[in-house]
Amino acid sequence: MSTPKNEPTLSAEIFPDRQLITLSCMLALLIAVISWFALSAQTDITIDRLLDRGMTVMDGIERLTSYLTNLTILLSAVGFSALALPGTNPASRFFRKPQVITAVVAYMIFVGIAYNLLLRQLWQPTGFRALVNESLHTVTPLLALVYWIFFVPRFQPSLKKCLLWLVYPLGYLSITLWRGGSSGFYPYPFINVRDLGYPHVLLNATGLFTGFLVLMGLLLIINNAGKNLLLRR
Repeated sequence: MSTPKNEPTLSAEIFPDRQLITLSCMLALLIAVISWFALSAQTDITIDRLLDRGMTVMDGIERLTSYLTNLTILLSAVGFSALALPGTNPASRFFRKPQVITAVVAYMIFVGIAYNLLLRQLWQPTGFRALVNESLHTVTPLLALVYWIFFVPRFQPSLKKCLLWLVYPLGYLSITLWRGGSSGFYPYPFINVRDLGYPHVLLNATGLFTGFLVLMGLLLIINNAGKNLLLRR
């Protein structure tokens, strides 16, 4: 996939200062490492818990992929690994596009905000689980936001590409409701059709989707008008 000439990429052309290149790679690598750690640890915790209940490894993987957090941390791990490591493979070229990595950051921030506002009070993990939980829902979203502010160049957004940002959350919701209808398992209480019914769940989903649109809008406003205030070119 080629990049249009008028759309910058995350490269030495954007950061001619070698020190800035090094800092951006180091931060991307840190986010990637934390993301892979959190995903690996969460995978181990989930599978062990379900094995203790007499279920299988495949059941654990299916349960793991039911959560938006886990899917988003996988996206973070892959995306920031592509940014941190040298190479011109298709994955690196894809994630180096400012609109692409901005979408990934938006998903991460959304997951962090949704968890801390809606779910944090539901359980209080301790010890290693608390470390994994904070890595998933607080540390990586904040570090991703810092990376976006300082190391993702301004870009010219297009309606078509911005609409593509919505495929991920809408696809997740559709698949989750379909899977829940088959298995009876819903990963989050606010989309639990068994307890709330479809009208209430769709109302909750509309509220969350509106929140994501607001977040998208804020990032685009900052991209268009606020980058100079954040010491961007």
